[in-house]
Amino acid sequence: MKFWEQKSLSEMTTDEWESLCDHCGKCCLHKLEDEDSGEIYFTSIVCDLINLDNCHCTRYAERCTLVPECLDLKQHDFTEYTWLPTTCAYRLLADGDPLPGWHPLLSGNPDSVHEAGVSIRSYAMKESEVNDPEEHIIEWLK
Repeated sequence: MKFWEQKSLSEMTTDEWESLCDHCGKCCLHKLEDEDSGEIYFTSIVCDLINLDNCHCTRYAERCTLVPECLDLKQHDFTEYTWLPTTCAYRLLADGDPLPGWHPLLSGNPDSVHEAGVSIRSYAMKESEVNDPEEHIIEWLK
């Protein structure tokens, strides 16, 4: 049995927790909130710290200091993960769902998330290249 099938998110070691990230980059997409409804909209815009070739943060250890809006998921209540994309391992496990077959922990291939077309690599733009975030709202296919 795999560690993620035996432990809850709160029971995982730091290394186990970090290994759950498939590096899709979706959590790094900028989000807009409708002030009236509270609905969250994802955009195709990402922080300038992300490397769009591999969807890794170039300053991961200090990201929350350099970008105050950046969230450290482990510091939040797992029941709040509903804003994460439905493909996110943290959301899937928090909801009691299995990891998808393309997840690097199952495939053994760190590029499987990109090969499956799940990462932001093919469409994301850095925030320094965008003027109007509302023009870049995206919708997830379910």
